[in-house]
Amino acid sequence: MTILGISGSLRQGSTNALLLRAVAGLLPKGVTITVFDGLDDLPHFSPERDADHENGTAPLPSVARWRTAIDEADALLISTPEYAFGIPGVLKNALDWTVSTVLMDQKLVGVVSASPGYEGGQKAMASLLPTLTALNTRIPDGCSLVISSVRKKMDASGHITDEATNEALIKLAVRIVKG
Repeated sequence: MTILGISGSLRQGSTNALLLRAVAGLLPKGVTITVFDGLDDLPHFSPERDADHENGTAPLPSVARWRTAIDEADALLISTPEYAFGIPGVLKNALDWTVSTVLMDQKLVGVVSASPGYEGGQKAMASLLPTLTALNTRIPDGCSLVISSVRKKMDASGHITDEATNEALIKLAVRIVKG
């Protein structure tokens, strides 16, 4: 099984990217996670720019790379911070580039929202889930997790130091693998 990890943060060393790497260490043998690193290469979405959808021509290279990564993955794991009570614009933009495709149709998705705040990005999760529903993804029970005060639960290198958080991530990883 291959999982495409998607961090909603572009910041180097973001806790969300570190969480994806932490989950990689919790996956069973034979399951791999690759973190996509090109969200910032995607242009702003506009239906007119979606050449693949509009007139059958090849999509922009960055869009083709994004869509290919999704298509080749068995599942997605999105880890996002909360920006202004929602998901970062770069993540929403990336998801918008899949609207005209069937790539997300019944795609298995796990979602983590992690924030240094005490609410843990609950509003980001509340913002992301309807978008994923509109894309017709499949988010099984147990495949979403909100992590509050995340910086207190991991060290600077991304190792989870909080046992409850580690257990929750293990359960999430197992649930994604089971589908």
